Amino acid sequence: MDRATTVAQLGQQQFDMLVIGGGASGAGVVLDAASRGLKVALVERNDFSEGTSSRSTKLIHGGVRYLEIAVKKLDRVQLNLVRDALHERATMLKNAPHLSHAVWLLTPLYKAWEVPYYFTGLKMYDALAGKVKLEPSRFVSRKETLERFPTLRPMALKGSVAYQDGQFNDSRYNVEMVLTAVQHGAVVLNYAEVTALHKTNGRLSGATVCDRLAGKEVEVRAKVIVNTTGPFSDGIRTLDDPNTPPLLKASSGIHLVVDKKYSPPNAGMLIPRTEDGRVLFVLPWMGGTLIGTTDDPAPIIDHPPVKEDEITYVLRQVKPYLGSIPREAVLSAWSGLRPLVARKGADTAKLARDHLIQESDAGLLTLTGGKWTTYRKMAMDLVDYAVRKFGLQAGPCRTEQLPLVGGQGFDPQGATKLMQQGVAAPVAKHLHENYGSKARDVLTLASNGYSQQLAAPWPNIEAEVIYAARNEMARSPMDVLSRRTRLAFLDTNAATTALPRVVQLMGKELGWNDGETQRQEQQAREQLTTAI
Repeated sequence: MDRATTVAQLGQQQFDMLVIGGGASGAGVVLDAASRGLKVALVERNDFSEGTSSRSTKLIHGGVRYLEIAVKKLDRVQLNLVRDALHERATMLKNAPHLSHAVWLLTPLYKAWEVPYYFTGLKMYDALAGKVKLEPSRFVSRKETLERFPTLRPMALKGSVAYQDGQFNDSRYNVEMVLTAVQHGAVVLNYAEVTALHKTNGRLSGATVCDRLAGKEVEVRAKVIVNTTGPFSDGIRTLDDPNTPPLLKASSGIHLVVDKKYSPPNAGMLIPRTEDGRVLFVLPWMGGTLIGTTDDPAPIIDHPPVKEDEITYVLRQVKPYLGSIPREAVLSAWSGLRPLVARKGADTAKLARDHLIQESDAGLLTLTGGKWTTYRKMAMDLVDYAVRKFGLQAGPCRTEQLPLVGGQGFDPQGATKLMQQGVAAPVAKHLHENYGSKARDVLTLASNGYSQQLAAPWPNIEAEVIYAARNEMARSPMDVLSRRTRLAFLDTNAATTALPRVVQLMGKELGWNDGETQRQEQQAREQLTTAI
């Protein structure tokens, strides 16, 4: 993937569509458009999924909380959101089987009245999924609950309701959507910022894009310009119209990762009611235990920091269920911003997560709101609208049956076959679950002398760094540590340990001089100690 060639293509071609923003929404739109035969480009000012889309709860779900609100408020918008998300859950599990899987979630119940309440609600959740439901929810006795989740507090426990949702690796899913779009002819570039929008006869006709790595600008021509910059959407909207009123509110959600001992490897937990009426998840994730999230109004900034009182809040909420988890047990913590369509007087925790397509007078299409699980439907709705409104020549939506890169030719027994060839079990499992059918490509690099682990006890190996730079458009150490391997999200100290070797490998691959190598390491080290 030659960056100079990509920049040249941006300036030379006339595109049907230019997508601004490379998170889940933008990646979904560019994949949908490219797979329909449209000539489409995507630019992202940072790395793909660097913001909100790498900072989710890692669940592919309809939203149990949204269902509860829908029933209590008789809110059809929320109900439809849950129904759509449950349909999309099945599609995500099918199209990227290496990056996603079903996971059992237990809802522990300590009061007798909770049993029929949550059992009925989760049966309704099953029903909304229709033909694409996972294993049916069921009541689990106190004894079985403790067998399935041994760290759970037993005192006064009545039992639990067990149900299934999906779980996934969000940033790798995002990157593979982008790579799949490239397979279909899309032109994509990260670290490329839109600095101006251009108009012809009052209608948008292109944009100035700055390659932030080379410091050069290129003029991109496009019939349709799509704004999928999530919490930053209002910034692009003001490039189009400086007087446009704000469209969004943002809320922040933090997540913690603690040792895997706090959750069993095959089941998570939904804490149905925190002290302020939210829900909280405790989930096994990639060899650690993920806990989150919060929901508070937040300023819109890159890499929002995690506050100590937020960490204290999360640990306090799990204490009645898991006992006291010491602060020093937190291996990593991060914060993400949710883009919420503003509604006057609404609390951010109660804002609907339905999506919105807005067209400006000059033709800028802004796609915002929604949630990770519904990214594909959001993209389909946007491309359908653009094709209809702007007269683009495109085929029907194909993404419901379109496997992502690592899901193409995926072998469910891939990890076992790698182990049979002598690959250590943890590494084989890790590569299989993160690269799917591309795992052997990573191992080819490993066989050339890059098989060492980056930081014990995690199974990431040196070959992944080279693979990310060569095949996945990684351009900084944090691209690798945070979004291609997830090491920084799992264990910040381990990522810091791995950093010098990652910089060394990337510098050799990308041709950095000594000054650039030092700059990259210093920048990554600062981010690891402040906000990943």
